[in-house]
Amino acid sequence: MSQSVAAVVFGDAAQQSRLYPLTKRRSEGAIPVAGSYRLIDAVISNCINSNITKVYALTQYNSTSLNSHLSRAYSAGLLANQEFLEVIAAYQSPEDANWFQGTADAMRRCLWVLEQHPAVEFLVLPGHHLYKMDYQKLLEAHRDNKADVTVSVLDSARDYNTGFGSFNVGSGNRVIGFEKETDLIPVMSLSVQGSRFNEKFSSMGIYVMNRHVMIKLLRESFPKANDLKNEVIPGAISLGLKVHAYRFDGYWEDMRSIEAYYNANMESTKKTNMKYNFHDRDFPLYTLPRHLPPSLVTDAVITDSTIGDGCILNRCSIRSSVIGPRTRVGDGAVIEDSVIMGSDIYQSVHEQSIGVGEGSFIKKAILDKNVRIGKNVKIINRDNVLEGNNEHSGYIIKSGIIVVLRGAVFPDESIL
Repeated sequence: MSQSVAAVVFGDAAQQSRLYPLTKRRSEGAIPVAGSYRLIDAVISNCINSNITKVYALTQYNSTSLNSHLSRAYSAGLLANQEFLEVIAAYQSPEDANWFQGTADAMRRCLWVLEQHPAVEFLVLPGHHLYKMDYQKLLEAHRDNKADVTVSVLDSARDYNTGFGSFNVGSGNRVIGFEKETDLIPVMSLSVQGSRFNEKFSSMGIYVMNRHVMIKLLRESFPKANDLKNEVIPGAISLGLKVHAYRFDGYWEDMRSIEAYYNANMESTKKTNMKYNFHDRDFPLYTLPRHLPPSLVTDAVITDSTIGDGCILNRCSIRSSVIGPRTRVGDGAVIEDSVIMGSDIYQSVHEQSIGVGEGSFIKKAILDKNVRIGKNVKIINRDNVLEGNNEHSGYIIKSGIIVVLRGAVFPDESIL
């Protein structure tokens, strides 16, 4: 049954990302999370754990890092059971000199590739969300309902919109209406249409479409549509196709803000009351093996933290933090409630080496890769600023969280 479905994963959300500056040189799906992973690993792992053996990744914005990660991590030779992933980067052709104009346009222009696979259903997935879902249950609901299209929705109320709009769901989970996202969108509010009550659920941006339905919608019904969420899927409802909702009641985070990304990383440092378990043996999270040496810890005090491979941690204190691969932390440094993404390379120790220098103090901050923190530097948001743009100085502040840009350099005695 798993051979009858192919997954289509979108590696980036939009050209204007709310996770900037983390997306200055990478797409959202390529952002490191929990020390060793990328955001897109959660979605690809869901596919592997759901025994979906064919995955297409459609990429465009800032896709170099993402394309490299996907190609190296999920090639056919590295995975069991013949699971494999094919990256389709945005392209220009004699027929169309433009880049992808949206999710629908991307799928339409890639139909010549997708049609080569004998799948009877296509599972469409955003690649920058953090959640665990057995997609086979979603597919079973789709088949049991004999639906043309199935949309996945959140079964619990949320205090903000998901960015994918909301669906009005009637009896038998039949979708009868769609509303675009707004700043104040009610979730699960009851409304009356005709003689029956309908519930409103937030969309997760996850869709299952029958092969012939998808092709007809993209090529014939809406040949000029660029967007799936606001054009093609609502269009399918308006055409009277059988569109059903699948209610998902687990943890789901769409990473639409720096604060959401920060909180998701903090989940990896918890032992109990975890919303998302990064250490689940029954539903593992896969990523690219780096083949780095074990981390070297010398008289360091580490509490409730996640440490990546290849780190060199001297006589420092680390509490409730995520430390990425190849991170070097000097003597006397203190890191609290922070995310350190690590380094792409090892570097010999000198005054401005990559890492956190001796005696520095970092609290509630996100440090992008290859950052150089000198000695006795304080990154503490001493003025309690909630929002601030100091990109020219190597950092910004969002929701009170200091975000240090990739490759930024802070000399000794600096205070933020």
